[in-house]
Amino acid sequence: MFIRLITSPADSAPKRLLPRKGGGGGGGHGSGGRGGGEGRGGSSGSAAKGSSSFGTSPSIKLGGKTLETSPSSAGGGAKSVIPAGQPFSGREFGGGMRAQVYGSSTYGSGYPGISGRGVQGRGFPFVFYPVVFAPPIGVGGSYLYSEDEYGKADNTSRPGGPLFQASFSSPNSTFYIIADNITVSSLQSAVNNSCLKTNAFTVFAPLPYDSSNTPYPRPEEAIQYYRASSVVLTLDGYNNTAALGDNQSALPLPLPPNVDINLLACVNRTIGTSVPLVSAAGMHNAIPSSFLLLFFVASIRLAL
Repeated sequence: MFIRLITSPADSAPKRLLPRKGGGGGGGHGSGGRGGGEGRGGSSGSAAKGSSSFGTSPSIKLGGKTLETSPSSAGGGAKSVIPAGQPFSGREFGGGMRAQVYGSSTYGSGYPGISGRGVQGRGFPFVFYPVVFAPPIGVGGSYLYSEDEYGKADNTSRPGGPLFQASFSSPNSTFYIIADNITVSSLQSAVNNSCLKTNAFTVFAPLPYDSSNTPYPRPEEAIQYYRASSVVLTLDGYNNTAALGDNQSALPLPLPPNVDINLLACVNRTIGTSVPLVSAAGMHNAIPSSFLLLFFVASIRLAL
């Protein structure tokens, strides 16, 4: 199974992410991937064109509130409820902490205290919406496809902006980070700063993500989800057919034996330590869910 690099940003002891034993990358994609590098990732050496950069604190919106994010935030803060009149009214948001950002290779993982496949009907512990995949005809379990609920990848009302992808390509592997525009731009800078010192790879400019087009990363290529499945790391050519069914107990297929484990380890670790989070201070202007509950109870008593 997939082994997380770190369990907490405070854990400074280096840990390695171990490759799964055996094959992988088979099936429809082939062992060489689908175009790799520049064909799916943009122009080599180009600067990111997103609205964020590493170390900045851009703001996002949810539930009518403007919330600041930061790659250095530990997260946390009180949970709140999206008020009436806003999209997803009644759902909780906020409270997610950096120590909780790691999920697994399963879509729907990375939600603190929640297990199971899929993201339907869930709250937003890290404020950001989960990534979405466009459903190809006859392929994959229904749990994978949530465009009807969260909008398509180009949904501009998504916190952080539409979905983008950034790619990092070494001689053996091409990895993709898919998330909202702000997150992808920030993580691209973070990966460059952290991983270029010890790994040889090519960086490609972020592109808008559209999984309905065949050259783009697909859910069966996912190797790790983060931050309530609002960020996903994929490996070009990986074909985890176990992700395409509804079997909750299905184990992920092995990664290809020649995967660039050093680059994978660095990218995975960097996402965990640097993915933008809403700070506890940034949640102060939101209405706590406990306050809304008390207000609701008081309103009923007055009506009686």
